[in-house]
Amino acid sequence: MNRTSLLCLAVACACAAVMTVRAAEGGKKLKIAVIPKGTTHVFWRSIHAGAVKAGQELGVEVIWQGPQKEDDRKMQIEVVQNFISRRVDAIVLAPLDEVALVRPVKAAVGRGLKVVVIDSDLQGEDFQSFVATDNYQGGRLAAKRLTEVMGGKGKAIMLRYAEGSASTMKREQGFLDEMKESASGIELVSTNQYGGVTAESAFQASQNLLNRFGEVDGVFCPNESTTFGMLRALKTAGKAGKIKFVGFDSSEPLITGLRAGEIQGLTVQNPFLMGYTGVKTAVAAVKGEAIEKRVDTGVVMVTGENIDKPEIQDVVSPDLEKWLK
Repeated sequence: MNRTSLLCLAVACACAAVMTVRAAEGGKKLKIAVIPKGTTHVFWRSIHAGAVKAGQELGVEVIWQGPQKEDDRKMQIEVVQNFISRRVDAIVLAPLDEVALVRPVKAAVGRGLKVVVIDSDLQGEDFQSFVATDNYQGGRLAAKRLTEVMGGKGKAIMLRYAEGSASTMKREQGFLDEMKESASGIELVSTNQYGGVTAESAFQASQNLLNRFGEVDGVFCPNESTTFGMLRALKTAGKAGKIKFVGFDSSEPLITGLRAGEIQGLTVQNPFLMGYTGVKTAVAAVKGEAIEKRVDTGVVMVTGENIDKPEIQDVVSPDLEKWLK
């Protein structure tokens, strides 16, 4: 590309940015696209609800669209490209892959759109803000809980989620690092198997692991679908409540398992707050207001002992229907 072309591109991008800010200042209703990794898990419904709440408070239009399955990179890229063509004002994106979505995000920013990344990180810096759980520390928190309930000894397995998912990869690494540093009495007999993106594939992978390593004392899973799949497998094998189990995220079946003593800990994010903060940050960016480059939405360890505390209930049981009806 020659110097003249570069200059023209820079001017076009600058003009697009100025027009977006002027539209926001001039009273036009802003359009904020929110693109999840998938649309089936409770986690994404919580993010959707938080985004809707923020949209209603700020008087902006929130458009929710994403792939049905959490491994459909092609579809998520197409959704991003579609919103670029529709000239929304900003995109709030939970990238399926930390590499595959880099180019589409760069294209969006080049067209003057503001982009806020949520839940799972993206390589590079071609976005305005990153709003998410500190996933690495969440993994370490899970390891501490599993070590505690196992009494610091025995054999354990970790079922991974899916390759390319930055959020779960960081949880898995945090878990492994904490176990290596603080749980010398626990042997990790399997840490390289993947559950896949659906609860059914996670169930099959969990059954395979339990059949192969039947005499284990503890299990860790890094997200909602792997945790649910493992819980099903443990029940099927008659081992629920006998093998110590720490998972990640929450849903009605997982909370039921926790109350029944089949799960000893759920490392729970605040997806409602993530969706809410993602939209608020995007709107602030469109208006040219100062925003934080990284926002930590927090993580808590939910156990049978603290599940009924009000502050825990606020996280695990938000009123989704109020915002998604």
